[in-house]
Formats: sequence, structure tokens, C-alpha cells
Amino acid sequence: MNTKVGWLLLAVVTLLSCKQEHRISFVNPVPEDRSDEVVVLTREQVAAKVEIKEGFLPIFRVGEETLPSQVDDMNGDGKWDEVAVLLSFKANEEKSTVLEMIPENEYPAFEKRTNLRLGVHQEDGAYKEVDHYAAIPATEPFKIIAQGESVSWENDKIAFRVYFDCRNVKDLFGKLKPEMIIDKIHTPEIKDYHSLNDWGMDVLHCGSSLGSGGIALLKNDSLYRLGSTDVYEYQKVSEGPVRSVFDLIYKGWHVDGDNLEATERISIYPGKYWFQSDVTVKGLPEGAQIVTGIVTSLLKREPFAFEANDFECMGTHDVQSLNNDELGMAVLVPKAEAGKIGRTTDINFFKLGYQTVVEKGFSNIISETYYIGQKAEANKPARHYFSAVWGLEKDQWKTEDGFKSYLKEESKVLSSPIEVHF
Repeated sequence: MNTKVGWLLLAVVTLLSCKQEHRISFVNPVPEDRSDEVVVLTREQVAAKVEIKEGFLPIFRVGEETLPSQVDDMNGDGKWDEVAVLLSFKANEEKSTVLEMIPENEYPAFEKRTNLRLGVHQEDGAYKEVDHYAAIPATEPFKIIAQGESVSWENDKIAFRVYFDCRNVKDLFGKLKPEMIIDKIHTPEIKDYHSLNDWGMDVLHCGSSLGSGGIALLKNDSLYRLGSTDVYEYQKVSEGPVRSVFDLIYKGWHVDGDNLEATERISIYPGKYWFQSDVTVKGLPEGAQIVTGIVTSLLKREPFAFEANDFECMGTHDVQSLNNDELGMAVLVPKAEAGKIGRTTDINFFKLGYQTVVEKGFSNIISETYYIGQKAEANKPARHYFSAVWGLEKDQWKTEDGFKSYLKEESKVLSSPIEVHF
């Protein structure tokens, strides 16, 4: 072969190879290391870089490493419309990734670091996991139908649950191991989750408070719990190694003469001591605020509040766990949307006769709660972050300063999202 022709063919092949390599860069804009950052790209963004074919899914490579990712159908139309990618960065690092489409049956199995579960009680005593279910109407006699009484979600750091009945209070599991545990709770494998086990335990007393991030509405200086609604449904959206997402759907939320509808979309990601909550209220009255709060029943020290980057932060830290050790809980709300911060009375309204669930000593009137309001518009999601840490899991969590330091770091991260360069 003529040498010149050979070199020409090699140049053409090299050029074609370069054209087939589709690159997307991710940039950490802050001068600190960041681990376990999830970046979400839409189907349209991926399609702008590479042809999308049926039966093929996107993956991202850095050199020989395939980054953990998952594709999600967020609107239930049967097609994936988002891909979530998990990355870690050094200070101000830029990571150039190669985007490829591979056959669906060759998609890698990544370590699962988030998890969801609603298990519904069966006649044989087992709990069947479901993707969608409606709770028993609040007008019917109280009955526990869910595994652990709740919809539960977790990552490798911490686990949460929300009672799947008219109480609708959020609760908290402290974890001592990164393994997923909520599938085993309330089964022969983990019969008692209220006592300390090698994996952790239920660490929070909730009573008639908002627990660990329960939702309410503040209207005309009165609080109304998001509970005892006409309809209360669970809908799984996505569950996987990089994120898990679900909706809690409420219709017939009767608030001071208003008939409202609400949806809370909860998302959890690996490596974080928080979950993300997006609350949308249809028919939200003008001037009303969406509220989330923290139980104060075992609190002996004063709660705290401070501004950090783009967020207003309020929280508690004390020896207040059911294991008689340190527990920190906090809410991060965007400063531009931050509303009233307050604390309810500690009156036991159940003993005064306001008895919503006699079997649980529960009253629908909110008490023993430190709360923050969030200004919002009707039909538009309002986002906040709820964080919780347990002193037995890590020495940093034994002090309020250690917890505050984490909250300030996370507020900086949340204020400076990873940049995507196409």
C-alpha cells in the first residue's frame, strides 16, 4: 500500500473515532472536595449528544471506570426521561466523561445505596411490597396495614419512615451500618426495631408532634397538620443505586374552610444525612405557609436557627434519642422562601380530649414541635431538606457544633450545584 494512502486512511479512521466519542464535563465550582454528588440529565439533554435507540441506555465512563447511574421514568409513560449520575470531586475539579449507549441487557449492576418500601399486610402475615397503594380512609376505624406502620426510605447513612395512616407523622431510624435494612424491619429478621441492634434502631419519640419533618400548613397563625385527609396514597416513582423517589398524594385536606390537595415528592441520595422534600399544594390560600417541623418532647437545650449560604437553617441537638444519646435534626429552607420560625405549646391535647387515634394516644392538634414556615405559590413545588444525625453512629454528631458544621457544609454544596458542560 502506498504510504501516503495508508496514513490518510489512518487519519480518517482516527477522525471518525473521535467524532463517535460523545463527551460531557461535570465541574465542581467550589474549592472543597465533594463526594456522592448526584447530577440529573434529561432525556432531551442526552439526545442532544447521542442518538437514543429503543433497547439502549446511557452510561458514563471516566477512563476505564463506569460511573454509577440509573435511568428513571419519572412521569409513568413507560419511557425513561431522566438519567441520574453519581460522581465525587476534588476541589474545583472538572471531570470529562464519555457518554455511551449500550444494550439494556448489558447495563451494569451498581451497588444499591438507596431504598424504598411500602409493605402491605397479607392474610398469611407477610408484607407484600407495592408500588402504589391507598391508605385506609381516616373515616374508617384505625388499623395498621403497613410494614413498620409506614412508608420507609433510606440510604447508606440513615433511614426514615412516615406513618401510612391518618397520623402521617415522620419518624427516624438511626443506622450503624451502610446496608439497607428497611425491607427487614417488622419481619422475623428484625422483629424489634425499638431496641438497639447491630444495625441501629428507631431513635425518635414523636407523640403528637410533626416528628422528623412532618408537614403542616400555617394559616392565620394556626397550624393544621397534613393528616386525616379524605385520600392518602403512596406512589413509587424510582428506586435504585443512585436515588429513590416517591410521592405521597393527599386529597380532601380540610383547612379552616378550604379543601386542598397536596403532593409531597421525597427523594433520597447516597451518602447524605438528609432527604429532599418538594411539597405542592393545590388551592394554597394566599398568605399561608407550608410548614415542616421537629419534635421537641425530649429536648432540654434550646433549638437553634442561623443563615448559611442560600438557606435558612433551624434545628435541634440534644441527648434526645430513645437510646438516651445525641440526636440532631434540622431543616434547610431557601432564604428567599423562609417564613415564620416558632415553637408550639407542649400541652398534651390527647389528655384534653382531642383524641384522633386512641390506640396510639395521638391527637391531630400539633404539639411539642419546633417549626419553620415556607412561602410558596399554589400548584408550584416548594423544596426543603430535612437532615438527621445520631451520636452513636459518628463522634462528630455528639456535639451541636459538629452537626452545625455539617449543615453549613451541605448548605454550601446545595447553593453551588455541579455544573454540566455539554
